[in-house]
Amino acid sequence: MWVQRPFFKYSTGLILILLIIFLFGKIDYFVSPLQNFIIAIFFPVLISGLMYYILRKPVQWISRYLPKIASILIVFALVAGLFTALSYFAGSLLGEEISALTENFPEKVDEVTEESQKVINDNKIGIIKADEIKQKALNYLSKLSQNLGENIMTLFSVITSIATVLVVVPFLAFFFLKDDEKLRPYILKHIPSEHAQEGNKILTDIDKTLFTYVTGQFIIALVDGILMYLGYLFIGLDYALLLAVLAMFLTIVPFLGPLLGIIPALFIALTNSPLMALKVLIVLVVVQQLEGNLVTPQVMGKKLSIHPITVILILIAAGSLYGFIGILIAIPLYSVVKIIIKDVWKFYKLRDKKI
Repeated sequence: MWVQRPFFKYSTGLILILLIIFLFGKIDYFVSPLQNFIIAIFFPVLISGLMYYILRKPVQWISRYLPKIASILIVFALVAGLFTALSYFAGSLLGEEISALTENFPEKVDEVTEESQKVINDNKIGIIKADEIKQKALNYLSKLSQNLGENIMTLFSVITSIATVLVVVPFLAFFFLKDDEKLRPYILKHIPSEHAQEGNKILTDIDKTLFTYVTGQFIIALVDGILMYLGYLFIGLDYALLLAVLAMFLTIVPFLGPLLGIIPALFIALTNSPLMALKVLIVLVVVQQLEGNLVTPQVMGKKLSIHPITVILILIAAGSLYGFIGILIAIPLYSVVKIIIKDVWKFYKLRDKKI
């Protein structure tokens, strides 16, 4: 009978699930706590997952000679020692640069405004007035200060959340590293035996893709940060370490990250002279050429061959829907979905040929 056919059963189940989700979406008092719960666990799990892929290779290498738990603890101790050393040697300099930039920000706005007005006057463009630029920048800074003062409880809540994440993440990362070999058998156990081979292939491809992407972006960001710092030091740019660290973190955003990371450096450079801004652009071009021709091919290879236009469209869509977090997870999520669709279609075609 047609009611007993698998297609009807699966379709009915899917429709019921979607209907339940839709009805829950109409009940705000149910959805709001659930949404808060998902958000609360999302960040620790995401950061722990990133740590897992970054630290997996060192743990596997040490595990050849020592028990796995001891290997994980050694890697954690090495990471903690590295962060302590970085904080000791670079923390004070970074703190001084942040303090100096915060103190001198109004003066920097004045300097950029004056330089901009000179360019406008030299080119006889009277559309933009220097006083308006300065006033808008100072108004924005004033509003930012007021908001921080008015929302001190929100700021405290954010700090508490960050502290919680810092405590929870190492525990989650520890168990991810310790029990990673148990996850695949657990998933395959719930897949019909006739599809176990296909399921294992999909899981392998997903794991390789995520490992390549996470470790690749981490290495690229680290190399970019170091090269930008050396470049900024070479041209004599103020706040070189702070700007390089900012550029390093923004580099994790594919394709658009380096362009976003250069904006603060250009702002600071313009307070010096247009020539300094040109030097900053030259540093960016040199670093991007070194990264694109030497670093990326080695760490990424051709495993994530996504067209730049596709990347931009995905980032725009993810950013408009889910903000910065959407931008961070959009490309790996797209790669995973692409693998699943590609492998499932391949297996389907192979079965078709056999029939």
